[in-house]
Amino acid sequence: MHPAAAVCLVFGGCCSNVVFLELLARQFPGCGNIVTFSQFLFIAVEGFIFEANFGRKRPAIPMRYYLIMVAMFFTVSVVNNYALNLNIAMPLHMIFRSGSLIASMALGIIILKKRYSMSKYTSIALVSVGIFTCTFMSAKQVASDSSLNEEDGLHVFLWWLLGIAALTFALLMSARMGIFQETLYKRFGKHSKEALFYNHALPLPGFLLLAPNIYHHAVLFSQSEPFQIPVIGLTMPIMWFYLLMNVITQYVCIRGVFILTTECTSLTVTLVVTLRKFVSLIFSILYFRNPFTAWHWLGTAFVFVGTLMYTEVWNSLGPLLARWRKRPKED
Repeated sequence: MHPAAAVCLVFGGCCSNVVFLELLARQFPGCGNIVTFSQFLFIAVEGFIFEANFGRKRPAIPMRYYLIMVAMFFTVSVVNNYALNLNIAMPLHMIFRSGSLIASMALGIIILKKRYSMSKYTSIALVSVGIFTCTFMSAKQVASDSSLNEEDGLHVFLWWLLGIAALTFALLMSARMGIFQETLYKRFGKHSKEALFYNHALPLPGFLLLAPNIYHHAVLFSQSEPFQIPVIGLTMPIMWFYLLMNVITQYVCIRGVFILTTECTSLTVTLVVTLRKFVSLIFSILYFRNPFTAWHWLGTAFVFVGTLMYTEVWNSLGPLLARWRKRPKED
């Protein structure tokens, strides 16, 4: 597949996925578990058919390593989606998750004993300042909500702090999982499709612990207003339609990123994913009218500039621009 097509899959799939997730979370903020379960089930079934060949294909990486990876992946996915139930707005959710560079660098220094250049530390500092700015301004908005009395306001604020703690935990756990994957791939080779399947199939029994919550939201979804799907004319509850589209777009997003990693350099992949997050953020703010002050914009700018600095995209663009300037001019 041409890289341009993969980029379209990433932008189309990931950006629309965020839209349907926010449509679900706005109506039922506690629906994170049913969303996570549906995504895992869909990708697991697809992988069982096309990757595992109905269970006949043996994994290249020993199962015991997948069990460790799956425990981390399941925890990260559930905690990230559940954070939306803890008064975390979607823009802050996206900005906070963009801080994965901070966690990756910190754990890389502690676990892998890595050392980085001064430009890397500077970029991480920018990302940290940006996330802190957005988080601090969001905290002020939650604490100063005029529609709540003092007791209810404190209660909401404490839940919001718990949401921030959940996102922080998920960020660190995700970085640790990335380091674990890196060591596995060095030892056994890259098997991205296989890892995608086992990361989604093995955690499915764990959702039995969340079955009451999943069933409760399934009932609520079934009671939502009917919606007629364009073109095919099928009528279904609108929340089930949002969930179906969220699952499909999540799969398109993941497949797009996977194709991109096989066709492009890691720098290009990071740049595309970063720009996708920025587009998703802008759309969330404008379409859903999420509260976003000038300070939030400043913090967002710090996050994305820091991310681009970390990937050293400027160093790659410099020679490209120099060659463009030196090209022979037509008479």
